[in-house]
Amino acid sequence: MAKKDADEKDRDERDLAERADDVADGDEPAPRATGLAGLPVQAWVAICVVVLVVGVLAGHFLLGGAGSVSLNGRTTLSAGELDSTVATYTVGGQTTNVTAREVLEELAGGGELTANDDGTYDVPGARDVLSYVQNKLIVADARDRGLTVSDDEISDFAAQNFGTDDLASMASTYGMSEDAVRSTIEQTLLMRKLQDEVCDTTLPAQPTEPTAPAEGEEDVPTADYASYVIGLAGDEWDADADTWARTDGPYYAALSGYDISSAGATYEAAEAAYGVAASAYQSAYTQVSDQWGAYTSALLSGASMQLGSLAE
Repeated sequence: MAKKDADEKDRDERDLAERADDVADGDEPAPRATGLAGLPVQAWVAICVVVLVVGVLAGHFLLGGAGSVSLNGRTTLSAGELDSTVATYTVGGQTTNVTAREVLEELAGGGELTANDDGTYDVPGARDVLSYVQNKLIVADARDRGLTVSDDEISDFAAQNFGTDDLASMASTYGMSEDAVRSTIEQTLLMRKLQDEVCDTTLPAQPTEPTAPAEGEEDVPTADYASYVIGLAGDEWDADADTWARTDGPYYAALSGYDISSAGATYEAAEAAYGVAASAYQSAYTQVSDQWGAYTSALLSGASMQLGSLAE
C-alpha cells in the first residue's frame, strides 16, 4: 500500500481517537491540551480522563540508550528489525522490553502494519513509545485494583457514543481490527473507573450551551429557555412555587435580575445560567485534574524507562 494510503489510515484512526476523546465522558471539558492528535490510537484512553500524564512521564522516566536498534540517524526500520527492542521499562524490579512492532501495531489500531513504498517501516517516535508505556502502566494499575469491564458495558458505551454496538462495523469505519476497537473501549472504561476510585471530586454533567434564537427574537421568553434554566438551577429552584427556593446559590446570584418562571425565560437568561454551569464544571474538572495528576505522578514515579535513539 502506498505511503499516502497509510497516512489516510492513520488519520482515520486519529478520528476515532478524537471522537472517543470527545464522547468517552459526557463530562469532559471543551478545552483540550494541544499537540495530542498524533498520539497512538489507544493513547487517548488516558487523555480522555485527564491530559496531564505526558508531562508526568517527562519528569520521571529516565531517557537512556537501551534500545537494541542502532539507527545512526535513520528514521525507518527493515521488516527484520521490527521485533528489536527500542525501549525498556522497569516496575518493582521487573523489566519489560518494548519492541518497535508493539508500538507500531498500536499505532495501526491492531491491524496489519503498512510498509512504506520501499518496504521499510517508520521508526516509532519517542512520544509514541512514551504513550504506549504510559497506558500499559496505568491500565495495569486499574486491573491490579480488580477493576473490570463487562461486554455489556462495552456495548452500551459504543451504542451511546458512536450510535452502534456493532464493533465490526466500527472497526471497518476506522480501519482498525475489531479486537483493537474492543480493547480501546475497554481501556477507556477502565480509566473512567480508575478515575472514580482515586479522585474524590465528582464531575457534574458537562453543560450544553443553549441554542441561539432566530434573529429578532433574542428578548422573547420561551418555555424551552425556562426549562433549560430551571434544569440547571436544580435545587435552587422550587418547582411547586415556581420561583427561587433559596437566594444563597450561584444561579440566583447570576439570574436574580431576570424574569424567570416555568412559562418563560429569555435567551440571555439561559446564557447566564450556562455561564454558571460551565464555571462549576471547569472548577470541578480542575480539581479532578489535580488529583489525577498527583495520583499518576506517584504511580509513574515508581517506574523507570530507557529509550533507544528514536525519531521525534
